[in-house]
Amino acid sequence: MKARDTIFIGFTLFALFFGAGNLIYPVSLGIESGTSYFPAIFGFVITGVGLPIVTVAAISLVRNGAVQLAGRVHPMFGILFTSMVYLVIGPFFAIPRAANVAFETGIVPFTNGKPLTLFIFTVLFFILVYWLSRNPSKLVDRVGQILTPTLFLAILGLVIGSFFLLDGPIQPAGEKYQAQPFFTGFIEGYLTMDAIASLAFGIIVVSSFRDRGVTDPKTLTTRTLKAGLVTAIGLTTVYVAIGWIGARMATEGSYDNGSAILAGAAQIMYGNIGTLLLGLIVGLACLTTCIGLTVACGQFFSKRVPGLTYKHVTIIVTLISFAISNIGLNQIIAYSVPVLVFVYPITIVLVALTFMSPLFNHSPYVYRGAILLTAVIGVYDGLVAFGADVSAIEPLISQLPLFELNLSWVLPAFIGGVIGLLLDYFKGQPRHKESFQNG
Repeated sequence: MKARDTIFIGFTLFALFFGAGNLIYPVSLGIESGTSYFPAIFGFVITGVGLPIVTVAAISLVRNGAVQLAGRVHPMFGILFTSMVYLVIGPFFAIPRAANVAFETGIVPFTNGKPLTLFIFTVLFFILVYWLSRNPSKLVDRVGQILTPTLFLAILGLVIGSFFLLDGPIQPAGEKYQAQPFFTGFIEGYLTMDAIASLAFGIIVVSSFRDRGVTDPKTLTTRTLKAGLVTAIGLTTVYVAIGWIGARMATEGSYDNGSAILAGAAQIMYGNIGTLLLGLIVGLACLTTCIGLTVACGQFFSKRVPGLTYKHVTIIVTLISFAISNIGLNQIIAYSVPVLVFVYPITIVLVALTFMSPLFNHSPYVYRGAILLTAVIGVYDGLVAFGADVSAIEPLISQLPLFELNLSWVLPAFIGGVIGLLLDYFKGQPRHKESFQNG
């Protein structure tokens, strides 16, 4: 295996991660955080870049991907949680969101943006997604060697222009970013969905290395981390630059979402050519992400649902994604947030436990205790995000440390893990390594 293969796999991972949320959320953070931009974007990078790369590395440590990772809680939990993750990052949320961002940024500026136009666009978009997803073995060649360099060059053109052609003054931080800009940015990083997407993309990366003859576990993890470093450098650079565009756009008008901010910036900098450039960036970014997610869903469900082939699953995924795409971007974002604030803490705790697992001899009780209490808080946070009435339990939850930072699950996760460790000790089952190796 050549060093350039690692670089190309890193490029592929960058393109798979870099989709709709990676464009619209950093620029929204920039326009809202203003003078608090740098601590806010640093927090965003922690969850938007660091956590996904660490999760991919965690996937390289287990043989059977996310199912085995989550299966350390319980085999049934492994199947159910991972299935939910694939549905969230696949046809229910991430793929339709990506298609809508591509439409609003690349098509709406030149058309009326009516539902019929969205319908026609999504028909063509998902035909292309399905066609490029048919052969997953060519994913690295198509994405890593062709689409990603084109995408990066287009982004570079937009970013360079922003430093010379956008001169709006940086405004004071909005209310959301005044008190704790770092932690607000940290939570905003959830919305990219990349940490949970990495549960799916991780196995694509690991499989790509295995296809190239890397089988030694230590070498596999090292190679995965090197590819992840390539991805991390690319994502961090782009996030900081795109976020800065948002910070410079605060005085240029009011915008409904990140897509509108980027479209306005491109128009100011380059006129109609800028709008075309942005359309190319968004189209490529969303296309590569949708291809990767469709491939991941196809590989996952075809192996676990009897009677369903890879072809069947990819057809189903594209049809469901097409249908949901036509409800509109704002509606998709609104109903995805409650699910994300539930799933993300569980994912973070699972990944943390994976690296710490040797310290507690891989005890399933530690996993179960930590995940159970994390999930309880996650349900509460999800209900709050959904707008449900939680006044009956809010006084209790609000007493938890880090509640104001939306990190109230941290202490319960720790307590649950300690309880699991004590239970494991009193049951007299101090070692579980063999069962996890076979899991």
